Order: sequence, then structure tokens, then C-alpha cells
Amino acid sequence: MSKIYLLKNTIQEYAWGSYTAINELLGKGPGDKTDKPQAELWMGAHPKAPSLVKYKGKWVSLSEIIIENQQNILGDEVNSKFDGKLPYLFKVLAAAKPLSIQAHPSLSQAKEGFENENREGIPLNALSRNYKDDNHKPECICALTSFWALNGFRMIPEILSYMDIITPPSFNGVLDILRKEPNSSGLKIFFNSLMTMEKDKQKQIITGTVENVLKLSKKDPVYNPVYKWIVKLNNEYPGDIGVFAPVLLNLICLEPGQAMFLPSGELHAYLEGVGIELMANSDNVLRGGLTPKHVDLKELLKVLNFREREVEILLPVRKNNCESIYESRADEFVLSVVKVSEKNDCSVFQNRSVEIILCIEGNASVSNIHANGDAVMLEKGTSVLIPASIPEYEINGNATLYKASIPL
Repeated sequence: MSKIYLLKNTIQEYAWGSYTAINELLGKGPGDKTDKPQAELWMGAHPKAPSLVKYKGKWVSLSEIIIENQQNILGDEVNSKFDGKLPYLFKVLAAAKPLSIQAHPSLSQAKEGFENENREGIPLNALSRNYKDDNHKPECICALTSFWALNGFRMIPEILSYMDIITPPSFNGVLDILRKEPNSSGLKIFFNSLMTMEKDKQKQIITGTVENVLKLSKKDPVYNPVYKWIVKLNNEYPGDIGVFAPVLLNLICLEPGQAMFLPSGELHAYLEGVGIELMANSDNVLRGGLTPKHVDLKELLKVLNFREREVEILLPVRKNNCESIYESRADEFVLSVVKVSEKNDCSVFQNRSVEIILCIEGNASVSNIHANGDAVMLEKGTSVLIPASIPEYEINGNATLYKASIPL
């Protein structure tokens, strides 16, 4: 397996996806729409949708190839540490509509939840299933376009300030919980009270809040983006308690090239934009709103981190003449961006793990420098797997690429 392999990847069609963004990335024209919204392009070996590799003359699941060639593909250290599995899942994410408000469990919570649901006999494809696997899901998102998102609870004084301005008087009783106990404990009680409020009362408070926000927006020529997103979310999910998310959570707009890291337990949602996403190899999602799908509030409260915090925006840190990395705290992955040009046309990568590289712009060749003729051409939208058994490789051309690897 000391060879560079071109990948075939699955596109996930979810209702919030884009009709054009992934299509355009794969080299189609900007006006060429798909029949169904395309939300995510998956690159990796997740059992739900593993990439395919051209192997011995036929297209074979990357999961199967790894089972047959664990040490060659993963390398000794990764193979041992992650039990013979590729530990990350690499994605292109294209959100034309907001995703659900959600959080992901820690590793211990995922193992416990997965085992419990297995014992209860809940099928893996059941709509009520919370845990699809026994892994956690820290993730990093890097913007390719302006990318709006929610990430973690705001500072409590900010939450109170916004709520005082936009909510109707009937909400004061619930808001007093947070006023009296402006800390993590009070935030948890307040959040639970908001989520478990009677549906009629929720709708009444949301209606009053949206009316107030619309009045404020007419007076404010700048139009606070928090107000804008409250209105947009209510248009998409009228009466859903998740309409309050832009007030409760940090509202972020990542510009192209900026990224952020989301550890386990942080409540978040992606709202709009196209980005590169890299995460631990898991599909565990606990939802809290803005979705018609299953919401298990009890389980969500178990995994949530109720700390108030500010979000750190990640910028790429130069590693060598052509590669810059986004520093995160994950053991399973490192995201980096690679830029090659005619002036910087040869890059050699050493001391490396198993990697997947995706070209998002331009054209380049990826070559195993120890094997004549082992070169794969990359163009916009193509991706390759580079096994750990290849000691060194080089990239030549004029292109921008994103790389998923594992810290060693």
C-alpha cells in the first residue's frame, strides 16, 4: 500500500444543504444546480459512508482496505493508539439553511450511551437513537466563504442584557433564575426551564420577542446580527425555542481562512456558509432545537458544558514554506492548508501520519518521491489518500489544498 490513492467520496443530501456549493467544488459550473440539496462531502472510513479506493483494479471501501493493511496505511503508532481505525472524518460542509442546535458527547459519555442503547435493543437506524457509535466528536470548522455559526454559551451579562431588551414582560419570571444565580449552575437551571416551558407559553414568548426584535431593527440602521438571526430562525422554524439561540450562544461570522475548534459538550449550530470540517470519526449528535428530528433533553443536559466563554478564532500557523496548520486540542486530527505555486513548486513532507488531501482550487500533482511514476493529478474537488508507509512526498503545481492528518 505504499502508493497514493485517488478517492471517491459520498455526498450526503440533507434538507439544509446547498444546491450549488458542493457541485461547484467538484468542478461543475456555478449555475449548475443539483436536483436535491447537497450538504456534506465525506472523506474517510466512517461505516455510514466510507470513501472508495481504486485497489487491485476495482473500487473498494476504504474501511476494508484499512482492515487488510492497517500498519501500512495507518502507521504503527496510529494503528496501536486508535485500534486499527482511521480516527478522523474529513468533510466539506455546505449550509444554505441553519443546522440543528446540537452538542456531542465526551468519549466516556459516548461509550456509556452507545452500550446502554445497545442493551435496550434500539436499532442503529432508529429515529430515537442518540448514539450511533462509541466515539466522541470534537471538530474543527474552517470557512471557505463567510460562515455564520453559534458556538458555546455567551457571557451571562450579555445574555441578560439581550434578554432584557427583546423579551416580553411575561418572560421575567424565568429570567429571574439567571439574574439571581449568574453562574454555570444558574445557566443550567435557566436553560432547562426555557426548554421545558409549556409549548403555548414558548410560542407566546417567541411571538413577543420577534415582534420586539422587528421594532428594534427598524430603529437600528446597522441591524444587529443577533436580531437578524432571531428573525431568520423564526422564519425557518416558527415557534421553535431554538429561536433564542443567537442570544444564548456566541454568534460568530468566520471569514474565509478563519477556523474554530468545538470540543465535546459545547452547544453549537452552523447557520450559513461553506466550510472545511475535520472531526473525530463519529456521528453522535444530541439535538436541542431548530430541527424536526429527535430531541432528548435529558441526555442533552447530561453532556452539555454550561460554562460561559468567548470563542477563540483560529488562524493558520505557518509550519513550513507551504503548509500552515490550525492548532487544536484534538488527539485524532490536525487540519492544515497547503498552498503551492510556480514560485513555491516543491514541498516535501516527512515524519507524517496517514493523510487525506483535498484540492479546492487550481491544479497540482502529488508524487511519492521514492517511487518513479507514482503521481496523482489533483484538480478542484479531487482528493487523495496518502498512506503512512510513504515516507516522503511532494506537491507541485498551482493550487490550494486542505489536509487532514494525525498529530504524532
